[in-house]
Amino acid sequence: MLRSFRQAWLSNIRLDLLSGIVVALALIPEAIAFSIIAGLDPKVGLYASFSICVITAIVGGRSGMISGATGAMALLMVTLVAEHGLQYLLVATLLTGVLQIVAGYLKLGGLMRFVSRSVVTGFVNALAILIFLAQLPELTGVTWHVYAMTIAGLGIIYLFPYIPVIGRILPSPLICIVVLTAVYMISGLDIRTVGDMGELPDTLPVFLWPDVPLNLETLLIVLPYSVMLTVVGLMESMMTATIVDDLTDTPSDKNRECKGQGIANIGSGLLGGMAGCAMIGQAVINIKSGGRTRLSTFSAGIFLLLMVVFLADWVSQIPMAALVAVMIMVAIGTFSWESLRDLRHHPMSTNIVMLSTVIVVVATHNLAIGVFVGVLLAALFFANKVGQVLYVGSEMEDEQTRVYRVVGQVFFTSADRFVDSFDFKETVEHVRIDLSRAHFWDITAIGALDKVVIKFRREGTDVEMIGLNEASATLVDRFAVHDKPDAVEKLMGH
Repeated sequence: MLRSFRQAWLSNIRLDLLSGIVVALALIPEAIAFSIIAGLDPKVGLYASFSICVITAIVGGRSGMISGATGAMALLMVTLVAEHGLQYLLVATLLTGVLQIVAGYLKLGGLMRFVSRSVVTGFVNALAILIFLAQLPELTGVTWHVYAMTIAGLGIIYLFPYIPVIGRILPSPLICIVVLTAVYMISGLDIRTVGDMGELPDTLPVFLWPDVPLNLETLLIVLPYSVMLTVVGLMESMMTATIVDDLTDTPSDKNRECKGQGIANIGSGLLGGMAGCAMIGQAVINIKSGGRTRLSTFSAGIFLLLMVVFLADWVSQIPMAALVAVMIMVAIGTFSWESLRDLRHHPMSTNIVMLSTVIVVVATHNLAIGVFVGVLLAALFFANKVGQVLYVGSEMEDEQTRVYRVVGQVFFTSADRFVDSFDFKETVEHVRIDLSRAHFWDITAIGALDKVVIKFRREGTDVEMIGLNEASATLVDRFAVHDKPDAVEKLMGH
């Protein structure tokens, strides 16, 4: 027990604490921006990022992953906040947490196995594009000083690691933020800073029970929003966990992460924060800065709170150009550049799934819709491909007996092909269908088998089926009509 605790919390202390500082600095402007998107006071997003980060560090299923207030979740809250206010949002946040905990106990985190690699790649690429596009407002209509600061920041980020010894000790994004802040404070340049994003809170969060009547009417108001927040939050969290798994070559417990996200959202709602989920941008910053254990996530939340409450005067002077440089680094590092090269070698269906996911996510700014489209296309392409892997061969055993051998999977996409493989007009007395290397998956397949048997019988041919496996035989016993009285009339619907 003690050994596992040390591995999960204390095996990478120096880099975890340093990466926590970097992540905390990157969280501040985004939490403020997402609060503004939802029509809320900046402290709502900041308190949410603090509480969600700290709680998921303790109870989440993925070490080193960062969670907090996100844009995808903020967009879903706009209407609720506009029509009913903050107190109803707090109720929705609490209900979201409860639903996510239920999802964890139902083991819905295991649904990630149905998400193909091409969908994950499309999700990653789309998110990288969105992260980059989100920085453009900070680079539009500004003086040349902002561009100079941003380019200098990128130079520090990419060149600092090459400095002997010290380049491996300190994370370059942190050096970028410190150096550019010092330049701003010394030069007094007229450029946008974190303080211009919104007022930072000057008090610690306190327990806040929603000031609304907890009755059926309130539940009906918040339930649709909570369901959407639950789905989007879990989907983004599970996808982010998968990406961090790949970056660190370590596994995560998806069902525990569902529960952890739920507990964190309940904690956020009770501290006056909005609902949140995993943040791929900040998670990548954490990993790139050397963060690996739960301590990096925990320290990011603690440092965030300490900075905004006790160091607000200093934090407010961080130039946005420094954080833009860090986020551009994240966008470049997140994008799967190999996927562009692989377009020439991968199957067309794989490319269509990946590109469709990218296009839908970027067009709608909704990660859930994009992933849903990608999964749906992947499923359709897979079903079509498997449906093509069906072979029906035949040979004459004697002058009056033909034997058909079926090899492959029979289900809704291959059912018509299965029926068309038989010659019902051939004049033979007996037909034997060898199904020992076939499998029937659904009632459409059983209906196709019924059609074959009954068509042969209508031509006066005796039909024998052999080799049916146990699973297929169970479906035939339950749903087939060819061995029932009035089989022809049942099949024709009379």
